[in-house]
Amino acid sequence: MATKPPQIAILGAGTFVKNQYLPRLSEISHLLLLKAIWSRTQESATAAVEIAQKHFPGVECKYGDNGLDDIIQDPSITAVAVVLAGQNQVDISLRMLKAGKHVLQEKPAASCTSELETALSNYNFISADAPGQLIWSVAENYRFEPALLECKKLIADIGKMMSVQVIVEGSMNSSNPYFSSSWRRNFTGGFILDMGVHFIAGLRMLVGCEVVSVSAMTSHVDLTLPPPDNISSVFHLENGSSGVFAMVVSSRSPKTLWRVVGMNGTVQVERGFQGQHGYLVSSYGADGQSKSSFFPFSGVSEELKAFLSDVSENTLKKGSQFVAENRLSFVEGARDVAVLEAMLESGVKQGELVHVKKF
Repeated sequence: MATKPPQIAILGAGTFVKNQYLPRLSEISHLLLLKAIWSRTQESATAAVEIAQKHFPGVECKYGDNGLDDIIQDPSITAVAVVLAGQNQVDISLRMLKAGKHVLQEKPAASCTSELETALSNYNFISADAPGQLIWSVAENYRFEPALLECKKLIADIGKMMSVQVIVEGSMNSSNPYFSSSWRRNFTGGFILDMGVHFIAGLRMLVGCEVVSVSAMTSHVDLTLPPPDNISSVFHLENGSSGVFAMVVSSRSPKTLWRVVGMNGTVQVERGFQGQHGYLVSSYGADGQSKSSFFPFSGVSEELKAFLSDVSENTLKKGSQFVAENRLSFVEGARDVAVLEAMLESGVKQGELVHVKKF
């Protein structure tokens, strides 16, 4: 039995909504009905609605407290995407869940582990009273990138894992649209936490186990960025192997690389450009042979499709046999934040070993 596409609202009208959410949702417009876009200010909401109207002609403009109440009280809106400042996302997500709406919240899942613990306990409390299962997803597009999924498959063939490297040299300078974002500058951990969760998500997915403990050094070199802007960490994995995570927020030579070395070979994923932006996946066998394939970015589209599929499936199964996509789960997002928080804490303690909080 087919269900009608879910009606959704987007809370937030900033750069990421305009540059990513609206274009990606327009490509899968048959899977949803975009009912409203909300922002704190009328000006911001109107600008986003004007872009959205090309593909979603009936979309409504909502703003301020009254606009938010309209969305909360509208029973036809079954799901919302929360794409707001990191400090406000958890509160708004919980308000929406309390109103019985499914939530796709942008990363990071929360600003710190204590906020994560409170959030999960509130979610469990709300869920206990809800008639059906409420979905709280965290949008982590790296868990949906075809290149990382391919690399995960190849890791199965490289034998016992020996070492893992994650190298990130970002390009967060004045030409980046997110550079002047005020909330990221007032966030503990700044851009390291906001950007870093992506690379930790990629790491955790590739190795297929959790990071147990870390030791890190941090520094603040580029004073146009909030501290810290550099981190070098050694991490220990549940499977007994270890690795390094090195991140520079702003580099003149941007690079993103995951490399896993095994007894029988090595696999690597590196961000690149071949007519379009994406990742080059390379594998090196014990015989010295190497193979490479290029995968264009499509993680944001894939995560949106997965969330909409979950919402439709949940409606169809009425919560009984419904199982949500694990890669979107709030707990997965919480685990990414916990690893970075441990690294940042170790940096403050001059490299002292810190155990990662378990979720």
